[in-house]
Amino acid sequence: MIIWKQFRLPLLALTFSGVFLVLGKVILFPKAEKSTLTPLVFPDAVPLSEWQLNTKYSQPTLTKEHSNLIAQKHYQYIQKDQSLNIEMRYVTIFDVSKLIEEYTSISSSAAVRQQDKVGYYGLGVDKGRAYLSACINPQGNSTFTYKQFTQNRSLYDRPTERLLPWLLGKKPIEDKRCLWAHLSIPVQNSTPEAAYKKLENAWFSWHQWWQPRFPKL
Repeated sequence: MIIWKQFRLPLLALTFSGVFLVLGKVILFPKAEKSTLTPLVFPDAVPLSEWQLNTKYSQPTLTKEHSNLIAQKHYQYIQKDQSLNIEMRYVTIFDVSKLIEEYTSISSSAAVRQQDKVGYYGLGVDKGRAYLSACINPQGNSTFTYKQFTQNRSLYDRPTERLLPWLLGKKPIEDKRCLWAHLSIPVQNSTPEAAYKKLENAWFSWHQWWQPRFPKL
């Protein structure tokens, strides 16, 4: 009991000092987190099972500013007479639903599915094209909704391991990064379910390639 009384005040002082230090950093440097992220240059070619990369595809320019966008790359693949467009965006996000609404038209009307060893993804149809969207996370499985994203982070992210690098301004305290994948193909004369099947097969292969190559923090 005596030992505890001796160390109680220094321990409380250390705790409060840490709290004030963290609050001060958040208040004074709210935008420092993004600047500490490792830049990403998307590769020009990514292998995709049963699809051939269209090297003549002209990547469209980003027409809408997004404060959380770090890097982006658009790909197009060909299979017989059908094309598959894949938009990749490297982002740091707090609200996944805003990203869904901004980059897709399916949002709340999407059909959310799950695949073992891959994760959650959303499917939908808009303007004659079938879509599949998902967030590839630094650890764990893919997610589509904000709830899934936060649950995945709570399971796999370890902020305490980055406390010192964060105080030194070298790493963010929380890993809120996401490789947002948005795949789409024309529905044409097929049913949406047939289009979904093709998108899912492409997505499983795409996720398998990207997951171990997620940028280091």
